Parts: sequence; structure tokens; C-alpha cells
Amino acid sequence: MSKYLIRDTFFMSLGAIRVNKLRSSLTLFGVILGVASIIGVMTAISVIQATMEKEMTVLGSQTFQVQKWPNGFSSNAQRRAAMKWPPVTLDEAQLIREQVKSVDLVGTEFWDNSKVVTYNGYTTEPNVTLCGGSPEYAENNTHFIEIGRNISRMDMMGARKVVVLGNALAKELFPFTDPIDKMIRIDGRKYKVIGVFIKKDSAFGGPYENMALMPSQAYTRVYGKTNSRGFPRSANITLHAKTPELLDDAIEETRQLLRRTRNLKHNEDDNFHYFTSRSQIDNFNKATTGVKIGAFIMGAVSLLVAGIGIMNIMLVSVTERTKEIGIRKSLGAKRRNILLQFLFEAVVLCNIGGIIGILLGFGLGNAMTLMTSFEANIPLEWAFLGMAFCSIIGVTFGMLPAIKASKLNPIDALAHE
Repeated sequence: MSKYLIRDTFFMSLGAIRVNKLRSSLTLFGVILGVASIIGVMTAISVIQATMEKEMTVLGSQTFQVQKWPNGFSSNAQRRAAMKWPPVTLDEAQLIREQVKSVDLVGTEFWDNSKVVTYNGYTTEPNVTLCGGSPEYAENNTHFIEIGRNISRMDMMGARKVVVLGNALAKELFPFTDPIDKMIRIDGRKYKVIGVFIKKDSAFGGPYENMALMPSQAYTRVYGKTNSRGFPRSANITLHAKTPELLDDAIEETRQLLRRTRNLKHNEDDNFHYFTSRSQIDNFNKATTGVKIGAFIMGAVSLLVAGIGIMNIMLVSVTERTKEIGIRKSLGAKRRNILLQFLFEAVVLCNIGGIIGILLGFGLGNAMTLMTSFEANIPLEWAFLGMAFCSIIGVTFGMLPAIKASKLNPIDALAHE
């Protein structure tokens, strides 16, 4: 088949679609709706996932975390199970420092929210996050010091009341002056500012900008070893493997040490959680699998309904253009020419709807980036899949009208009124 024949058939198909604007528009609506629903949901998930992958590299390729509570996209069953588990303790962190040889940094963190900070008569909203941590916090969370210094081992041993402030909190409290060595109050208690972290925004509302880091011993001395509900405080332990290649070994060594320390039998599950940046992203993908499947089914149903509509409209078109088909056949057009023309019309119609649906889906999926700090993302692989699916729908549902048109007898077609 010559390229000229294909080109001429393609342009004839476009002409037929252009002539029947209203009919074509009604047919396109179902295709647009189906493609836009799939692409919109997949784009929104891609936007969130891309931002997650960027932010969750906070742990780096050599770092993992151990804690009592499940992280991120956990189920209610997991949280209920964790309530019965013992807390992760500073003593366990010290055991890991002494016995796990594949790690070189072991940090501890206690987190608390809704704190009020006061300086020189100015009081913040009760939205400051307080972390009772160790010197490893900065390295393990890639949250480094901009000015001043980090908390030290001496600060830890002496339970000194010193703090390192998040960048936004420091600017809020000290807009026109150097914060280093200034005295602030957290929940009414005095602390000396020894440092300020670099700016570190989070699209998921992470605590980095509006936080204060203090030595964990000072934290437990002030706030106690139990929380407001009387439960023992559980530490988050962050661990840094000596090399990326040792990460899996470090996780397994730490896991086995904690199991021995907690006297767990070989047939008992772990009573603690551990995760890496990669595992958090995997958990997100698992959590959104149902949404992806639902969006795909919804879009597929819309496209199938649109395909049936295309087939019915193309059958009507064959009836209306019977005389035109007869003239073309009498002038030498072969069956394949007629079949290709009507098949192209269905495919082109579907793909026009597909293109509009993809653009609409990209726009809807990225709409959240206008109101949040999420970064826009265009998942081109879904655009290609959308176009391929539209082409399949066009061929599948356009084949019957095309075959019917190609089989018309030219004499009967010319006599048709």
C-alpha cells in the first residue's frame, strides 16, 4: 500500500470528521472523559510520588530507621499491633552502637508537637515541633547546620538546655538579630540557642523548618520518660551503614540483635518496625495500587462505552454516505480503500479525544501543585499508553462499520436514496 494512499485516506477521514462537527463532538466526549480520568489520577499519584522520592532521600542510600510505630502508609491493624509492643529504648540504641559493626552512626530521636516558643515578649503559635535527639540527627537526616554548631556529646552527657532551631523558626524569632547564644523559652523553660539548621522545606508538612532540636537526655529530664497518656516514650533510632553495599547487612544485624535483646522466638514476628527511603516509597505504591486499579477500571468502562458510541455513529455514517461509497467504488476505489477510510475515521476520532483527554488529565493531576509545594510532573508513559488504548478502541469498534461500508455493492449504493 503506497504512502500516498494512506495519506489521502487519512485526510479524507479528517474531512469527514470536520463535516460532522456535532456528531464528532458528542462521540469525543466519552473518549475524553475516560482518558482524562485515567491520566488525571495517574498524574496526581506521579506528582505525589516524585515529591516523595525527592524528600524521602532525607535518609540517604546508607541510612535506615528503627522505631516502635509503623511509618507512613500503615493500616489500623499495624498500629493496633504496635500499641502492644515495648518501646524502643536508648539502651537498645547503645547496644547497637557497641555490637553492630556495619554501622558507623547511631542516632536517637524523641518527637513532640504543639510546642510554644517565646523570645523577648514574642510568642509563636503552638505549632513548633520539638526533637530530643543526638548529634547524629543532622547527618542521618541530611539536615545540616547553617550557622552556629550542632549539639555535642558533652551536651548529651550534661543534659544541657541548648537547642538548634529550624530555619523558619529562627527567622520568626530573630528577624533582625543573630540568634546564637540568645535565650529562648520552650513551654516556659529557658534554653540557649547554639545553632540554626539550613532551610529544608517539605511538601508533606515535615517538621524541618519549624522545629527545635535539643539533647535527648535534656528532653527526657524535662518531659519525663512517659508521655502525657502515661505510656513509656519510644525512641526512633536512625542508623547509617558504613557503605551503601552494607545497608542490607546492617539492617539484618540490627534486626537480629533487637530480636535477641527482646527474647523473641524464631516463630515470633518482630515487635518493632524498620524502614529505608526505598521501603517508604514501596509502601506508598502499595497503598495507591487500589486507587490506580479503580481509576483504570473507571476509565476503561468510559472508553468502552465511548467505543460503542463510536461504532453506532459510524454505522449511521455508513448509511448516510452510502451513495458517496457507491460513487467512489464506481470510480475505481477498492474494498480496502473504503475499509481504511472508515477505520481511519474511528481511530482518528478516538485519538483526537485521547489527546484532549491526556492534556485535560495532565492539567487536573497537576492542579494540586498550584496550592502546595508539590512539584509538577508529566508521566509520559501513561500518555503513550492512553494513546495506544484509544487506537485499540478505534480499531476494535470501527472495524464493523468499516467492513459493512467496504462490502456495499456499488450499484445498490448508487441507487440508494
